[in-house]
Amino acid sequence: MLKDITLGQYFPGNTPAHRLDPRTKLLLVVLYIVGVFSAKFVISYGVMILTLIVCARISKVGARAMLRGLKPVLIIIIFTGLLNMFFTPGDPLLSFWIFHISRQGLRLAVFMVLRIMLLITGTFLLTYTTSPIRLTDGLEQLLNWMKRIHVPVHELAMMMSIALRFIPTLIEETDKIMSAQKARGADFESGNLFQRARAMLPILVPLFISAFRRADELAVAMECRCYHGGEGRTKLSPLRYAGRDYFALAAGVCLTAGVMVLGYFGF
Repeated sequence: MLKDITLGQYFPGNTPAHRLDPRTKLLLVVLYIVGVFSAKFVISYGVMILTLIVCARISKVGARAMLRGLKPVLIIIIFTGLLNMFFTPGDPLLSFWIFHISRQGLRLAVFMVLRIMLLITGTFLLTYTTSPIRLTDGLEQLLNWMKRIHVPVHELAMMMSIALRFIPTLIEETDKIMSAQKARGADFESGNLFQRARAMLPILVPLFISAFRRADELAVAMECRCYHGGEGRTKLSPLRYAGRDYFALAAGVCLTAGVMVLGYFGF
């Protein structure tokens, strides 16, 4: 189950998606999210699904990797769909006990599940095709104007980069601890929900200790390399927009505007 968590992982490549400027990809993700939330009907969701498929093909990130990222949140997706299906008022289709399935509830449940799946898989493409360092540089450049109001943009971008970088490391560390506990006779799969949660306590303590130890080692390493924030720092590879970035942004704006127009006219 832990190996299915792909958040923060980067798949190196030389595709057009990998070569895009990280600022362009961040803006495209924002436009994509706006488009997903603007979709209200079948045609709009079809356009967003087709967009996601095209982006996945361009980035050459396998469908298996994208679907694997949905497994950790599968329970949340199903629970959200059931809540919308059973507790949305409307034209009744089926009733039993305290549950009532309406036509509007069934439609809303399907669209809500699609929306969550599109949001997760679409935003995961950002980390799949962008290294943490370039993602940090892109975010810092986009939010550079906030420095005028004394917002620590560089520090915030660095914190996000470090968090994304260490998610796969912590997952691997958790898997090792669980394997060691199982070798000593621990059982994480039997019993009810509360018993399983209690069985996870022996994992949390060594995991927190390992996380704090890694954080301390990282802080010492940054101090030894004379890191004192972003003031006066130069970039080894400065970010520059190319023609493909402007084309991608124009396509993203047109797509989002098209989805909003489809929603306005009821398609």
